[in-house]
Amino acid sequence: MASIDLDKVLDRAWADKPLSEILAAPVGALKGVSDRDGELLQEAFGVKTVADLAELKYVRWAQALAALDAAK
Repeated sequence: MASIDLDKVLDRAWADKPLSEILAAPVGALKGVSDRDGELLQEAFGVKTVADLAELKYVRWAQALAALDAAK
């Protein structure tokens, strides 16, 4: 089972929310992602929510490449 320390990856206001709300939240809910970053992600890739970012094919491709490199 996967786990993550939500306090390390989410802005304080989101750390105690249910996962369904976090996934539906704007990407600015992620620690270190500004509202402007969120606007740019939406303009460039149509990303509006944390779930959209997780499903972005470019993110998945980059993760797969990193996993391949780690496995060598």
